[in-house]
Amino acid sequence: MSYTYLTTEELSERIKYDPRTIRNSLKDSVLIEGVHYIRPFGGRKILYLWEKIEKDMTRPVSIDSLMSGVI
Repeated sequence: MSYTYLTTEELSERIKYDPRTIRNSLKDSVLIEGVHYIRPFGGRKILYLWEKIEKDMTRPVSIDSLMSGVI
């Protein structure tokens, strides 16, 4: 499968979040390295995998994930 690689700025345009919110809040909590983004050649640059992000964004929320912060 081929992926669409996006920079933080390009991703922010698609999902309508500020790039700072993506970097500071979503990255490593909702967006996971190796699943939703990669660091090519072990560098600092981050490229997001659009197809993986889009799939997870449209997935229904389960009761277990909603209750995880309550208990």
